[in-house]
Amino acid sequence: MFVDSHCHINFEGLGDRLPDVFDNMRAHSVTHALCVSVDLETLPSVLAIAERYENVYASVGVHPDHEDAKEPSVAELAELASHPKVCAIGETGLDYYRLEGRSIADMEWQRERFRTHIRAAHATGKPLIIHTRSSSEDTLRIMAEERAGVPGGVMHCFTETWEVAQAALAQNFHISLSGIVTFKKATDVQEVAQRVPLERLLIETDSPYLAPVPYRGKPNEPAYVSYVGRFIAQLREQPEETVAQATTENFFRLFKIARPA
Repeated sequence: MFVDSHCHINFEGLGDRLPDVFDNMRAHSVTHALCVSVDLETLPSVLAIAERYENVYASVGVHPDHEDAKEPSVAELAELASHPKVCAIGETGLDYYRLEGRSIADMEWQRERFRTHIRAAHATGKPLIIHTRSSSEDTLRIMAEERAGVPGGVMHCFTETWEVAQAALAQNFHISLSGIVTFKKATDVQEVAQRVPLERLLIETDSPYLAPVPYRGKPNEPAYVSYVGRFIAQLREQPEETVAQATTENFFRLFKIARPA
């Protein structure tokens, strides 16, 4: 069985067809999913799904790319994270991909938001879900400065090199791979998939984005995390069941969720 460690099933196209989404999960042996928050404005829709479905968990956070979102405080994140279905802080991190004429120096608001989330993780003892895009050096630096390895967490939808993965692993983080690993030209991600220790590996869809082959270019959904797991097993020359069991156990251990019978 597989677990989708990062999805956005509250988004349009998934949130309006949840019965089909969960039927497809069952058909693909995907048992649980973590619905990840991207801002406080839409957090109620994330929590509503987690409250309604026993096999769905939630996070609390504001995405680094949501510049106009309500800015959270440490206290506010900690209070929201007390919800019984919230198991993580994030997604948070840095994203310098769309600077739109600005310099990296202009992104201090992102770096301060990132620090706020790490401090909330310390306050709650809940792990971080970290997004990094075109910003790995600053991401790793702030993680080290704020001792993010104490609460730990996961580098989600990882697209960096093995050297960046090693640095994140050294800071007590897991590496989560999405459907990108199945893309023909994603050689850096495929190298990471082969080399990351199995006990530190997670898999995800980041749905409704980044559908894996053979659904690339189409809307993604949690059921398709099975294709990610299967592809990684082939890369590692390991049985599919080995990767499925390890990534599922890693999910429950990292997010401190009681493993269902």
